[in-house]
Amino acid sequence: MNPTIYVVGVGMTQFGRHVERSLQSLAEEALSAALNDAGASRADIDQVFYSGVTQGALQGQTAVPGQVVLSKIGLVGLPVWNVENACASGTSAFQLAVQALRAGTCEVALAIGAEKMNIEDKRRSLALFEGGWDVLEAEENASRLLKLGAGVEIPPGSESDRPYSRFMAIYAATCRYWMKTFGTTQRQIAAVSSKNHNHSVHNPLSQYRQPFTIEEVLAAPPITYPLTLPMCSPLSDGAAAVIVCTEAGLKKLGVDRRRVIRVAATSIATATPREPDAFDQAVCRRAARAAYEQAGIGPDEVSVVEVHDASAMGEIIAVEYLQLVPMGGGGPAAEAGDLSIGGRVPVNPSGGLECKGHPIGATGLGQIHELVTQLRGEAGPRQVEGAKVALQENGGGSIGCEEAVVTVNLFTR
Repeated sequence: MNPTIYVVGVGMTQFGRHVERSLQSLAEEALSAALNDAGASRADIDQVFYSGVTQGALQGQTAVPGQVVLSKIGLVGLPVWNVENACASGTSAFQLAVQALRAGTCEVALAIGAEKMNIEDKRRSLALFEGGWDVLEAEENASRLLKLGAGVEIPPGSESDRPYSRFMAIYAATCRYWMKTFGTTQRQIAAVSSKNHNHSVHNPLSQYRQPFTIEEVLAAPPITYPLTLPMCSPLSDGAAAVIVCTEAGLKKLGVDRRRVIRVAATSIATATPREPDAFDQAVCRRAARAAYEQAGIGPDEVSVVEVHDASAMGEIIAVEYLQLVPMGGGGPAAEAGDLSIGGRVPVNPSGGLECKGHPIGATGLGQIHELVTQLRGEAGPRQVEGAKVALQENGGGSIGCEEAVVTVNLFTR
């Protein structure tokens, strides 16, 4: 039987454009916040799992990014693992920290992720996402995925003339596949975006904090149909950190148990060569099933959710695969307010990736920061009342017709 693992400290920077700041200053801010939250010191950390994806491509730090950053913020001489799992890197680092604790190799572990993605040459930053699939078959990948959107009429003037990641076009094709398969509408996708922007107003760590109505989302500058600018996550800089421990670690730290959050389940799955309509075999669905089984918790017991919404459509797909709504039910649920704070199952109270930001290596840890804050009842105006069970979903990369990897975690008070 697995020993109980606890989250005892979380910290993050505001996600956003931090052109003037160094990577290590962002990491140090997140680390200090997590240590203060846990009432711990650097000397209490036994092992570190560092998540960073862009340092090699953007700063030339092609190896040992964790050791380099951590050596500048007072974490030296410790075992350090560098974790890269595309946009799911942060949660993957967290899950490895939990595994180390369960294996008995340490009592207190740190998962920390940091990125600086905003550089003068934006095209170079956007090109990073091209590494998230088989680069030897990039054109074949793109052609196959873009065909998912065939058969849906694209209105004139709905394509941006500004540069954006090719993955946005693929997200848009997935939107159109859902539109013709389930009847999802552009207005429903806009409802997700409007909800998340309105949630973000109350999150001081969010990159964007501007409210949007559904009509304003629809009228915003287009990316590629049916996506408009507010429906898509930005390039972000930032860092986040999570401290986890065993029962022995709790005693060592002398933590206030009233603020301790239990890790109920961790699950990870990778893509399979399924057909696009084999929804029950989807990587997210498989990861979710494993997490629910591990925790002995069903989707109907979930109080609050953070999902990977690199576009608003990502949230719709995620809540359907996570079985929070039926297949095809994500759009109507968002439009009805079921996924809003105060609704049946609030999703992305932080504002999600669309608003809070998406600094790849820190993204999943930022999601955990939000859910821990919610379960503690410390989220202020965006608090989900009575939150007892929290679900996190974080995906990355692309293989076949889906994400290359999806991580799912469950947390309880």
